[in-house]
Amino acid sequence: MTTTPTRNSGLRLAAGVLTGILALYIALVALGNITDFGTNQQFVRHVLAMDTTFKDPDLMWRAVSSTWLQDTAYVAIIVWETVAALVLIRGTWLWAWRKDDLARRWSTYGLLMLLLLFGAGFIAIGGEWFSMWQSKTWNGLEAATRIILLSGVALIVNLLPARQGEAT
Repeated sequence: MTTTPTRNSGLRLAAGVLTGILALYIALVALGNITDFGTNQQFVRHVLAMDTTFKDPDLMWRAVSSTWLQDTAYVAIIVWETVAALVLIRGTWLWAWRKDDLARRWSTYGLLMLLLLFGAGFIAIGGEWFSMWQSKTWNGLEAATRIILLSGVALIVNLLPARQGEAT
């Protein structure tokens, strides 16, 4: 016997898959930052030091030259990524087990964590405050924009309401 998928099951599937993709992505990012600590540590250090920007004297007062502060910021980013990955993995698991209300809540929290990290952290603070956009070498704005876009789409799909009378 075959059944036609309902709008709700299609939404559940789409929300679960999008949440799962982002859970996998940020888990791999966190794992990479933990197992290859030095690569992105250099990225964070250069962005915060503003040493590859145009070195405009009106902006250079913003630079953070303390390696201790730079490394603390990097560890905070890794912790945030790890927690976001765990939250999104939980959301994905809940979608798979058809616990839609809980899945929506957990997925929303995890997706908002990604939007905060990549939007506020990388685009606003890194890109504008620390002028990352000026660097040809240490510029993560394009990658951050991709994650903002995918996270935003996933969040919209996660928050679409079921039709009146359909089980959620």
